[in-house]
Amino acid sequence: MDENELSKIVVDCCYKLHTKLGPGLLESVYEEVLCFELQKCNINFVRQQQIKVIYDEVIIDIGFIADIIVEDKLILELKSVETLKNVHYKQLLTYLKLYNKKLGLLINFNENLIKNGIKRIVNKL
Repeated sequence: MDENELSKIVVDCCYKLHTKLGPGLLESVYEEVLCFELQKCNINFVRQQQIKVIYDEVIIDIGFIADIIVEDKLILELKSVETLKNVHYKQLLTYLKLYNKKLGLLINFNENLIKNGIKRIVNKL
């Protein structure tokens, strides 16, 4: 599956869990339930994946931590905040660049309609 096909499955899973749970929970709850839904779809993923920073050919292990990386192709950055800020978009774009991935989804579960909380962030796509 390519990034777009995977993103469709993730969006469907987000819709399903948001319909049942609604907004207002902690990010960690949404992460746990989303991973449960991805498992039910037989989608491979890793949680809390460290992304190293390479600076001047030196690997710095204290880089960033991505919430979920799906099939080693799609980065998910989960939020449960009142309003997404520019820094949230920049954070995901930085993850995409450092991990050399093309597509990420910034997902804010603290929206009344989940479709308003899902933003696609692309890197050289």
